[in-house]
Amino acid sequence: MTNEIVGARIRKTAEGQRLFSESSVKMNPWRKWGPYTSERQWGTVREDYSADGAAWEFFPHDHARSRAYRWGEDGIGGICDNHQILCFALALWNGNDAILKERLFGLTGNEGNHGEDVKEIYHYVDSTPTHSYMKYLYRYTQRAFPYSQLKYDWRNVQKDRNAYEYELIDTGAFDGDAYFDVEVEYAKASWEDMVIRISAFNRGASKASLTLLPTLWFRNLWSWGIDGKSEPSIEKVDDTCIKAHSDERQFGDMYLCVDGAKEVLFCNNETNLERFNWGSNGGRPKKDGINDYIVSRGAIQNIDHQRGTKAAFYCEFEVDANSSATVTLRFSKSKPANPFGDAAEILTSRQKDADSFYEQIFLDKNLNADETRIARQAFAGMLWSKQFYHYIVEDWLNGDPGTPRPPESRKGGRNAGWKTTHNEDIISMPDKWEYPWYATWDLAFHTITFAHIDPDFAKHQLRLFTCEWYLHPNGQLPAYEWNFNDVNPPVHAFATWRVFEMERDLYGVADHTFLTRVYSKLLLYFTWWTNRKDAEGNNLFEGGFLGLDNISALDRSNLNLKGNVCLEQSDGTAWMGIFCLNMLKISIELGKANAIPGSTRGNTYADMAYKFFQHFLLIANAFNELQLWDEADGFYYDSLRVPKSTVAGDTSWLPDPVSFRMKLRSMVGLLPIAATEKIPKSDLQMGSTDFKDRVDWFVRNRPDLTKNRNIHLDTQNGDLYLSLVSPERLKRILDRMVDPEEFLSDFGLRSLSRIHAPDKFPYRMERALLTNTGNTILPEVKYCPAESDTGMFGGNSNWRGPIWMPVNYLMVDALKKHGAHYSSSFTVAFPKGSDNAHSLQMIASQISRRLVSIFAVKDGKRPVYGGTDRYQSDPHWKDYILFYEYFHGDNGAGVGASHQTGWTGLIANLLLEK
Repeated sequence: MTNEIVGARIRKTAEGQRLFSESSVKMNPWRKWGPYTSERQWGTVREDYSADGAAWEFFPHDHARSRAYRWGEDGIGGICDNHQILCFALALWNGNDAILKERLFGLTGNEGNHGEDVKEIYHYVDSTPTHSYMKYLYRYTQRAFPYSQLKYDWRNVQKDRNAYEYELIDTGAFDGDAYFDVEVEYAKASWEDMVIRISAFNRGASKASLTLLPTLWFRNLWSWGIDGKSEPSIEKVDDTCIKAHSDERQFGDMYLCVDGAKEVLFCNNETNLERFNWGSNGGRPKKDGINDYIVSRGAIQNIDHQRGTKAAFYCEFEVDANSSATVTLRFSKSKPANPFGDAAEILTSRQKDADSFYEQIFLDKNLNADETRIARQAFAGMLWSKQFYHYIVEDWLNGDPGTPRPPESRKGGRNAGWKTTHNEDIISMPDKWEYPWYATWDLAFHTITFAHIDPDFAKHQLRLFTCEWYLHPNGQLPAYEWNFNDVNPPVHAFATWRVFEMERDLYGVADHTFLTRVYSKLLLYFTWWTNRKDAEGNNLFEGGFLGLDNISALDRSNLNLKGNVCLEQSDGTAWMGIFCLNMLKISIELGKANAIPGSTRGNTYADMAYKFFQHFLLIANAFNELQLWDEADGFYYDSLRVPKSTVAGDTSWLPDPVSFRMKLRSMVGLLPIAATEKIPKSDLQMGSTDFKDRVDWFVRNRPDLTKNRNIHLDTQNGDLYLSLVSPERLKRILDRMVDPEEFLSDFGLRSLSRIHAPDKFPYRMERALLTNTGNTILPEVKYCPAESDTGMFGGNSNWRGPIWMPVNYLMVDALKKHGAHYSSSFTVAFPKGSDNAHSLQMIASQISRRLVSIFAVKDGKRPVYGGTDRYQSDPHWKDYILFYEYFHGDNGAGVGASHQTGWTGLIANLLLEK
């Protein structure tokens, strides 16, 4: 069955028809309402107006219930419109907590022993691409939530970097099953009419009280003195219905009806000035009014019963053991005469639509039931991690007219050079608690997963980040909120080409308009890299930390060595090789699309293709001729160049500057194999003979740039094969990659070789006697299979051993490409030391299976959950899957951010593309 037929089948489903009813993501009304609220707005850079940039301390969790946010909103299992004018989420109270549970709690980057960490248990269970059906699960303790225990536990106070994270499940909060499983479901009857069902299941052995507070509120746009921002209103219609009205963007009215509630409560989404001694609210009910009313059991001074800008239905239950309580709501543009008459039918119908849609996605993929569950929950996590993201940098730097101005120091501080940045969009986030801000290279990988289920959204995200309100005038893409100036790997072209290919192959659409628009901006980005990150002009690149954070012995963004130093990076240069090859592929595709039939003349894209072909060979030549390859080790390393005046001892015999390899075996040395592409003969023609003739000329006349065997022109088939790594060096690198004592784990590829493990014979990185601001030697790096033991990059950077999905995906992809070129003539013993010689295609498949095995049930357990027994055996827990940020290099247990489905969602690609 062809892929085109698969795409046609998807389009025939009810969800497929909704998904493709509009060509523009922003105009498709079915996407207007979605899970676009954050799960943590407090502690973010956007809400930080301090002098020193201490975001965590400026707006802590304890303030969140009482302070209005400037740039966004957060909530539990929440939704909003695509401009976040009006929000809905769930609040809860168990009768024991000191505050309502309105948002997720966690430790800040300065509190946890391994950086920030969410201390809640929740799951994204299901979602369709248009969010016509969504399901979310939150586990709420019946005991008082252990805020202090989590925050002040001795392990976190001492910040013991060798201790595991202390999690909510470790506090005993769920002992005796004293908790509620709270499910929130959304089902759209039409694009502005949805049924919401909230079901709370008492898993304990005793009756327990629970207050459910479905909450509707307006994002505060009116308190900051901004012209044209009038105050909206939410008013009581009757005891079961409220109406929200706003003139913002011609929003109009929305109604929320409830099927039974004790009463409806109102307050205003405005800061409680009195609580912080900042002034007076003049008797107006404040943001924390509903919290005070419920927790203080009837305190009425801070609520209203008729109107406000924040409202909640007060639903109170005594839930028997092993029983449940349910609240049903209808959220719609007009008030239905019978809001709940067809509610059950709508919920059932939309759930069936979701099942039908994913059945077509998974059809013919030979997935078992467990693999299907893994992939579907991965897609759900991706879809739930969309967020409305608002950050206008110039306004943030200057402060708002109606509020105290920020200190002048801010104007030269964080992100001060990005005044053209105007972010106000729905964006795919790494996750919505620990990373409720975008990271450019994360997002590129997200789009590759989205392309399977929603190629329009994938393309929209890639276009968005090349628009002038994201892209810096100098051509740089913003890295991430904490520092837009940091440099992420340039994978935008890789994702652009992959998404174009996937849509063409899966859906039969070759969107050359999308490709052309992104290509023109990628040219600017490529030029920025070439001009700014190749200091010596020698085609070796110094990208900085490149998202791999502490993978080096040094902080690659801040080389604190005395004198003028340069770190020429194996990974930075490899990323540029990958960038170059993808720009070559895009140039060829656009050249073919723009070729003049019957003409032998080339076109502009053919000229650009030749430019990228030439540039790749220049990079490949420098990469293999200069300091990065170590012949004795058979591996690529970063090269540190320093003035010889910084080297201790007799230096008369040394050149100036001195260069030496940072002999640390890490993913930095594996990434070069990902810079490879095969150009078929038909693509070389591009409708003319011009480009092919140029390639032939180059091969004949520039042997100096082809001697490293980075180019192979197949004389039999006429195909062109390009690789940063020669076949001889590829084999030597793979020898280390597939070695269980180095990179190969039972669960994928480690980010650092186990040869650096403390219990191994000491393998020291090559050292030079440098006067490193008081240190005489470079710092030692050791293999840490899980959390790192260094505080570099804030302490939550962990590239010294764990398995990371995005770079593993690249390695699998690279092995497939090399395997397609070499076929069965190129084999490697896999694993190293075995008698099993495998083709590269087979090795790619084997590594992919190891990655999938992180999540799959084997002998009744999922490695991702390590030794957490409840997740392994409890029938209410064992089939809900978390997609962690990275994974233990030896046992596959999930580590780091627990909901970073973002690039870990690539597991769905590995399952569907196996």
